[in-house]
Amino acid sequence: MSDIFVTFAIELKTILIMRKISIFLFLLAFILPVISQVKYSPAWFGPNANPVPEFTDGLIPAKTTVSLMGDYYFGFGDETKNSYFKVEIPLLLERVSVKIWISVFEHYQVTDELSALRGMEGTSGNASGDFYVQTRISLLKEKKNAPAIILNSTLKTASGTNFIEKRYFDTSGYYFDVEAGKSFYTKNKFINEIRAVGNLGFFSWETSDSRQNDAPMYGVKLIVGNKTWKLDNTLSGYWGWIHTSKFINMPDYGDTPLVYATKFSIKKGKINYFAQYQYGITDFPYHQLRLGISFPIEKLTPKFK
Repeated sequence: MSDIFVTFAIELKTILIMRKISIFLFLLAFILPVISQVKYSPAWFGPNANPVPEFTDGLIPAKTTVSLMGDYYFGFGDETKNSYFKVEIPLLLERVSVKIWISVFEHYQVTDELSALRGMEGTSGNASGDFYVQTRISLLKEKKNAPAIILNSTLKTASGTNFIEKRYFDTSGYYFDVEAGKSFYTKNKFINEIRAVGNLGFFSWETSDSRQNDAPMYGVKLIVGNKTWKLDNTLSGYWGWIHTSKFINMPDYGDTPLVYATKFSIKKGKINYFAQYQYGITDFPYHQLRLGISFPIEKLTPKFK
């Protein structure tokens, strides 16, 4: 009799285990297609998730420079406000520097329609952003007949929060790019400098199913002004490959953002005040208004010999 009970117990345990495995496989088969449908692109996330990388005027500062900014994104059903912090520390005088930046705090409000379209659970909330760490190396100093050339190597962490609400990716990324800048001077007192800057690089970030999206990145910038004020006009973007993939079949993936930005800055003493407007031409459904200041900090600048 005891053998019968033992056999029955073993069979019952086996049935329960098989049932658990069946439920797990069912859930896995249901969840994986949903995860794979998440579109890791700026067109389907918040404005700070995977924006078009900014590039500079092709120069490395001589002193540690801190920038504090406030952004307001609006239009297309998403209203986002965030603060922004950036610091660049020269390690070798105008030769090598390290730059760190982050969107410190973000508050968002989206329409019901956009929330449903993105697969969000709500329409408003808060989030904090990813850390970016960049190393900048001057490959060539600017000369009379040659531009300044700078190599940038950047790592984006996966520290951003609120992935479920499509604010930040839950994956990391990186990019390499080269800036080339050259100034031309005039005798005009109002506009005595015209500077042209070009940018080319490679941007890569992880998506779902261990897939990686690779994108060539590009940009051009024209700066006019003098020692007191400057006006920047920038056109930049990147071109991901997933939207063209026949295997993934997501033509509306939204991984080819192109943006135009105009920025006016004025310098008073050691502080640089600036205002910027940015418009998303493709795959970046936002208008952006930015106000900020930047200033050098002598005490945080390494001593050079």
